[in-house]
Amino acid sequence: MLADKRAANHIIALEAGFTLVELVIILVVLGIIAGVAIPKFGGLTNNSKVTATKKEMQALKRAIVGNPGVVAGGQLVDRGFEGDVGFVPSSLTDLAIKPDSIPSYNKLTRLGWNGAYIDSSGGDYLRDAWGTLYVYDPNNRTIKSVGGNDTITVTF
Repeated sequence: MLADKRAANHIIALEAGFTLVELVIILVVLGIIAGVAIPKFGGLTNNSKVTATKKEMQALKRAIVGNPGVVAGGQLVDRGFEGDVGFVPSSLTDLAIKPDSIPSYNKLTRLGWNGAYIDSSGGDYLRDAWGTLYVYDPNNRTIKSVGGNDTITVTF
């Protein structure tokens, strides 16, 4: 009887592990899952870049034209670069650094550069999420991002 118990324990010990075929099948299944999942996560990364770029482009638009919804005492408070200076900036850098050709803001006339209109310390406001420079066209009043798969355009 002791011999039968030892034989039974030996058989159980042999059946406890995986065979090489089972391990190969598991690896193939994991490879298929990874092949399907990785492109899905890559799409999420691209979607987050599109969202971040659109958000930054809207901030640039508000810096240029202001926010007509912000009124205090019957006066437009957030006038943006165009409201303060009287025309749109010649380049996006004018939103962060006062151009020499534009006078400083005068509180009596409410005219002049009253910036900085965009926070340039938190990141590179001149580039989209892909690291490509924005295409700014003051004549057509557009800002374009061409770094991703599709062009994103904001009109102001």
